[in-house]
Amino acid sequence: MVGIIEKDIYLEEIIDRYQDLIFSICCKMTGNYFTAEDLTQETFLSAYRKMDSFDGNYEKAWLCRIAINKCLDYSKKAQRREQPKEAETLLQLEAAGETVEGKVLAKEVRQELREACTGLPPPYDIIALAYFYEEKSPQQIAEETGRNLKTVQTQIYRAKARLRKTFEAKGGRQNETKSKF
Repeated sequence: MVGIIEKDIYLEEIIDRYQDLIFSICCKMTGNYFTAEDLTQETFLSAYRKMDSFDGNYEKAWLCRIAINKCLDYSKKAQRREQPKEAETLLQLEAAGETVEGKVLAKEVRQELREACTGLPPPYDIIALAYFYEEKSPQQIAEETGRNLKTVQTQIYRAKARLRKTFEAKGGRQNETKSKF
């Protein structure tokens, strides 16, 4: 029984001495006042449980290490519990320069471009698809098709004119696909 009373007195002493220090460590590591209060209590509770194995040297460092470990454990558990919320995910995409609307619109524009390219008569369909949709250079297209470079460039020019007419007739996304037109 005497050991328990001595442990209680010792605990009160170290709480009085180091309570503010342990709290400030927990507060800085978690960034949350109330969580820091809980972790400060857990630190002293853990110290009380381990007091029998503590040699009494460097009690300040010992308590700080317990507090840091408690905060690290808390952070790991908090990360596992967190699930990204829909709004956070959208904000992250927007911060990265990508919006959901932008991605959907780009996909629609590319699909519309592909359909317009395949709708051209031969040989413009193959040339337009390779140049505008697959973004190949005229040189690459000439090598792949075995055609003269000047012929490919002329066909790209004519395919561009036909695609422009197609998009203008639709009254659609002429401005959005204008990058290569």
